Amino acid sequence: MHFIKMQGSGNDFILINEKEAEKNVSYGPFARKMCDRHFGIGADGVIVVLPSDVAEVRMRIFNSDGSEAEMCGNGIRCLAKYVYEQAIVPDPIFTVETGAGIIVPEVLLEDEKVRAVRVDMGEPRLYPKEIPVRIQKERVIAEPLLLDDREFRFTAVSMGNPHAVIFEIPENWETFGRKIETLPLFPRKTNVEFVQVLSSRKAEVKIWERGVGVTLACGTGACAVLVAGVLNGVLERQAEIHLPGGSLTMEWSERDNHVLMEGPAVSVFEGDMAEEEEERWTLQPE
Repeated sequence: MHFIKMQGSGNDFILINEKEAEKNVSYGPFARKMCDRHFGIGADGVIVVLPSDVAEVRMRIFNSDGSEAEMCGNGIRCLAKYVYEQAIVPDPIFTVETGAGIIVPEVLLEDEKVRAVRVDMGEPRLYPKEIPVRIQKERVIAEPLLLDDREFRFTAVSMGNPHAVIFEIPENWETFGRKIETLPLFPRKTNVEFVQVLSSRKAEVKIWERGVGVTLACGTGACAVLVAGVLNGVLERQAEIHLPGGSLTMEWSERDNHVLMEGPAVSVFEGDMAEEEEERWTLQPE
């Protein structure tokens, strides 16, 4: 089975196309094995590139715990670079079918090579039922959350997947992130972003990613941070979001309410799984 390993701001993925995916279509268990950093290839997730009836290409993404995510901002940048360089799509601007709807990336070229990828991530979803979060309000902004005798204030945003944004970074933020992810308050669990605002145009973020844990970057999380920052009056609509794996340039457009993200996508290596391992990992169809 041929694969390509890619990373976007340190968030790393294993990409396989339709032909390779046909061999191993029970994607959840397969992702758990492939993402293991000791016995597998090692990654935060697996991206499967498929044909689509409603867009030019379809993306399915599976976290390292085997769960399927609706969307991934860093992942879709990697997919965009992959499908353009593999000539799966002919034009630098194209449509991608995701679990969060149709997303439109644009590969940015320099000397005919992909320098970065800009993605129209669509509109943020702010109604509690759409996120989802079990709170009966029109919007969840700076909502109190009591955990281990400590009160946090979180803002709930969906970018096709749920996020709880907290404007502080506690010393043991990983422990709090793990607990917040699975609170009954979030019926589909949640990503958690802990944020230190450095200025009205700059923020530093620590990420607890749903189904993965601590990650170096989260593209949809960066979008959620910008939106939450604007809603809380601490960030402007254009800002640099600094993640442990690198920075993303973000804009929340007043014109159409869409969030735009620009950042890197890097091919790390490609290869073929050893025959004995591929045979051992062959799975049954879904």
